[in-house]
Amino acid sequence: MALKSTIFKVELQISDMDRNYYQTHHLTIAQHPSENDERMMVRLAAFALHADEDLEFTKGLSTADEPDLWRKELTGEIALWIDLGQPDEKRIRKAAGRARQVVIYTYNGRSAAVWWEQMKDKLGRFDNLAVINLSDDTVAALAKLAQRSMRLQCTLQDGEMWMGNDQGSVQVVPQVLKPLLD
Repeated sequence: MALKSTIFKVELQISDMDRNYYQTHHLTIAQHPSENDERMMVRLAAFALHADEDLEFTKGLSTADEPDLWRKELTGEIALWIDLGQPDEKRIRKAAGRARQVVIYTYNGRSAAVWWEQMKDKLGRFDNLAVINLSDDTVAALAKLAQRSMRLQCTLQDGEMWMGNDQGSVQVVPQVLKPLLD
């Protein structure tokens, strides 16, 4: 018997001073059976960092042709493609060809550092690609916020984010490994 996804309901209040974006999002996140809380919360943090009315979670792990999040234009063009982890060069090349902007969020400390060392020279040619790393401590702290029903507040200013609930908050300082040149 196949395992089913775990459903999380999230009320995410975002105050993004960098982009003058202030909105509350009511989200339903399906956590794939093979996905841990850390990865799911990185997806949620990526959503908060790029929040937009048209940004949406995709089928993610269960569909190889889709990123973890994307924002599409009314024409169907992919404006933003967000992947998590350590995708291979073929997947990145495909994403860079299909989307106006591609952002990869790496995490998992040492393995992310090894992946970046192997990929950085190959990825330099993609002007529409950004690679961002989240530290192990940040990811572990985000995972502690995970609950089946969450009310989270996010404040973004000067490239940093604070995400929290009534019990505490986590400072998220994205480490930009490769900025968008686009």
